[in-house]
Amino acid sequence: MKLIDVAGAAIVRDGRVLCAQRRSGKSLAGFWEFPGGKIEQGETPDQALRREIAEELRCGVQVGERVCTSEYDYDFGHVHLTVFLCHLLSGDPVLTEHAQMRWVLPVDMPALDWAPVDADPVRLISAMTF
Repeated sequence: MKLIDVAGAAIVRDGRVLCAQRRSGKSLAGFWEFPGGKIEQGETPDQALRREIAEELRCGVQVGERVCTSEYDYDFGHVHLTVFLCHLLSGDPVLTEHAQMRWVLPVDMPALDWAPVDADPVRLISAMTF
């Protein structure tokens, strides 16, 4: 099974977390996720996350504390996801890769239909206060 190593950003602003919904035409379309993406060979998770957020959301983030690492077997491969708490450094997120984005209170995050690999980080973050 193909291993897909991914970093996700739980971007926090004003006590809310940025949640992104995958657009149609992509795998897991309609599911919610933390923005981010694949870690390329030679990159650290922090480097990959800063690159992916700049590409996907057209903004800069400070990568902070690791929330957790989770894994899930999909039909397209085994996803290994590490989620980090992040803060905006520059710009405001721009919708380019996702169907929609929302700033959500942590306690309300479990109400969204999350991709399975995101279940553990959502559970942990939803119990946090920012």
